[in-house]
Amino acid sequence: MKDIRSLPIGVFDSGIGGLTVVRQMHRVMPSESIIYLGDTARVPYGTKSHRTIIRFACEDANFLMDKCVKAIVVACNTASSCSIPVLEKLCPVPVFGVILPGSIEAVKKSKTGRIGVIGTRSTIRSGAYEHAIRSVNPDVVVVSQACPLLVPLVEENWIRHPVTTEIITEYLKPVLRNKIDVLVLGCTHYPMLKNVIKRVVGPSVKLVDSALTCAKYVKAQLEKNNLLNPQKQKGTLQFYVTDEPESFNNLASKFMDGLRVNATKIDLQQLKVVD
Repeated sequence: MKDIRSLPIGVFDSGIGGLTVVRQMHRVMPSESIIYLGDTARVPYGTKSHRTIIRFACEDANFLMDKCVKAIVVACNTASSCSIPVLEKLCPVPVFGVILPGSIEAVKKSKTGRIGVIGTRSTIRSGAYEHAIRSVNPDVVVVSQACPLLVPLVEENWIRHPVTTEIITEYLKPVLRNKIDVLVLGCTHYPMLKNVIKRVVGPSVKLVDSALTCAKYVKAQLEKNNLLNPQKQKGTLQFYVTDEPESFNNLASKFMDGLRVNATKIDLQQLKVVD
């Protein structure tokens, strides 16, 4: 019987942003194999109803369960905000999201108790970060701001474009007026903009990278449950998408520090590989 600790970790997102989580997991847990599913045919999840997002998340998780993963990471803030309780009941393995780890880290880093959160409209509208942060410390003031233009800018690879700095500056003006000392990057695309955001907020505001905090949290939980791979060799990475992989592959290498990505297209309805 195969040692469960040697099984891969499954990760899914609505598209490509979750690769920032994969990148950090691969750095933090280099011995772990990871299977990534980007539901690129149905991206973005942020514009869908909660009921639809939960259905999509369950289909994504079922695909990963068929790959015999030992844990599932929901590397999507939108899906994390509404599907985690359902997935915990559905899946016989541990399920982790990105919101709780980022919230714990934000409270830990804040000295003033004034925390900013930026994310997609759906994530901000859900109030998931505000709820999670206040579950850690109910006295914290949370200032939230939806930044809907940032994901398209990242996916257009306009990370260093002057217009990106201008847009981030406009989005953050009302947040910074509230004298925050910590800013949560509440979307898995946003770590790609970390350097620009740092320049805009200045040295007095600490950033919480939800991808990095998620990776560290997953490692700690797997260690706690004796699920870390005991082998020392480097883990493998497999990538699947639900739409044509060419554009995904081209942009994915930037998310993965130049690593060449060769994703396989799959049909979630049929749960089969498409030639």
